[in-house]
Amino acid sequence: MTQPALARAQIEAPIEPTSIEDTGLSESLVEQLILKFLYFRGEMYGKDLSDAIGLKFSVINELVDSLKLRHIIQVKRALSVGNVGALLALTEAGRARTRECLEDNQYVGPAPIPMAQYIARVRRQKPADGWLTKELLTEAYQGMVLTSNILSQIGPAISSLNSLLIYGKPGNGKTFLIEALSNLQTEAIYLPYAIECQGNIVQVYDPIYHHRVEEEENVELTNFAPAWDRRWCRIKRPFLVSGGELSLDMLDLRFNATSRVYEAPFQLKANNGIYLIDDFGRQKATPAEVLNRWIVPMERRVDYLSFLTGGKMTVPFEAFLVFSTNLNPTDLGDEAFLRRIQYKMLLQGPTESEFREIFTRFCAAKKLAYNREQLDRFVDRHYRPKGKEFRRCHPRDLLTHALNLIHFEKLPYELTDELLDRAFDSCFVQEEEPIPAARPSSQPSYKIV
Repeated sequence: MTQPALARAQIEAPIEPTSIEDTGLSESLVEQLILKFLYFRGEMYGKDLSDAIGLKFSVINELVDSLKLRHIIQVKRALSVGNVGALLALTEAGRARTRECLEDNQYVGPAPIPMAQYIARVRRQKPADGWLTKELLTEAYQGMVLTSNILSQIGPAISSLNSLLIYGKPGNGKTFLIEALSNLQTEAIYLPYAIECQGNIVQVYDPIYHHRVEEEENVELTNFAPAWDRRWCRIKRPFLVSGGELSLDMLDLRFNATSRVYEAPFQLKANNGIYLIDDFGRQKATPAEVLNRWIVPMERRVDYLSFLTGGKMTVPFEAFLVFSTNLNPTDLGDEAFLRRIQYKMLLQGPTESEFREIFTRFCAAKKLAYNREQLDRFVDRHYRPKGKEFRRCHPRDLLTHALNLIHFEKLPYELTDELLDRAFDSCFVQEEEPIPAARPSSQPSYKIV
C-alpha cells in the first residue's frame, strides 16, 4: 500500500470532556441547546440527545434532571432506568422558555468550542518544521509533467507554509499546480462544528469545503483513549478557492439575521489547510485592498474579525495563502507592497518536449492511439510557422475536441491529421482572411432626380 506523502504521525484527537467545566461552556448555553433540540425534534431519547449535542450523557445528565424538576421537560416513557433511556419532550412552559432562547439565536447543532480551545487546537495541528522533502513533493506531483526547477521553486514556499504569489500566462496550470498539493495533506485534522466567542455562535464546518474522514477509514482511531470530543469532526485538510467573485465583506464574519448565527469567512474555514485566491487582480476589490486585508494575518499569523455589535474576535491564521494571477505582478502593486507576499514564482510555458509528454500522457489516459509523426506534422503546421507558444492546457483541450468530434460523427477511435486540424480550428480563434474588394461595375450609374 502506497504511503501518503505527508508524515504518518497521527494528530492527537481532542479529549472527550467529562463535565460541563471541561467543555469550557456555560451551563445556560448547553441548557439552551437541549431545549432547542427538543423544540425542533419534538421528542428525543436521552442517548440521541447526547449524540446530537456531541457530549456524553453523563455531562448533561444533571442539566436534564434540573429541567425536569423545573417542569420544563418531561419524560414521556422510559426504556431503562435513568434519563439516558427516557423519551424526553418539552412541557408547555418549556416551549415558552425555548421561544425566548430562540430570540438570542437559532443555532441547533453540536455544542460549540470555546475560542481558547480552538486556538490551541489549530496551533497543535500545524505541520512540524522540515515536514516536506523534494521526494515527497515529487510524489504529490506524479501526475504532472514538471521540471525539477519548478519543484525547487515551489517547495520552500509549501514547506514554510508562507504566502505565495504564482503568476504567468493563462493555460500553464497555475491552479492545477496548487490543487495538486491536496495530495500532500493526507492525514486528518479536527475541525469544530461551531465556535463560541463573546456569547456569539460562529459556524465553521462547511460540507462544501470540509470533507469528513469516517472512523472506519483508520483503525488506529480505536487506540485513542479516552474517546475523542464529538464536538469536533475529523476531516481532510481543507482546500478553498476564491476567484473573481471575492469581495472584502466575504473575508469577515457574515451574520444571518434570521438564525442570528455568524458564518465563518473563507480564511477561517481554511485554517490548517490551503486558501487559493485565483485570478488575483480581477476581484471586486482592488489588488491593493485585498493585499491590505492580508498584511496583518500574513505577518502575525492572527486575524481580527468583527461582530455586528462592534466587538472583535481574534483568531489564528494558519492557512497557506496562495495568490494566482495571469496579470503582470507590477500591475498589482509596487515592490514594497508585493514584498508582503513571502514567495513569488513565475510559471512559464512548457518546452516542446514537455508539451509532447503531456500530449502522450493524455492519449494514454484516453487509450487513444497516435504516432509520433502525426504530432510532428501537427506542430509543424500550427505552432512553428507563426511562433505559437505552447501551453500546458493545449494537449488536453485539443484532444478533448478531437474526442468530441469522434463521438459526434461516429468516427473510428483514432487520431488523424484532419481530426487534429479540425480540433485546432475549434479550440483557437482564427484570424479572419480579408474579403477581396469588389470589382467596379461596368454598368452605367444613374442619378434619380
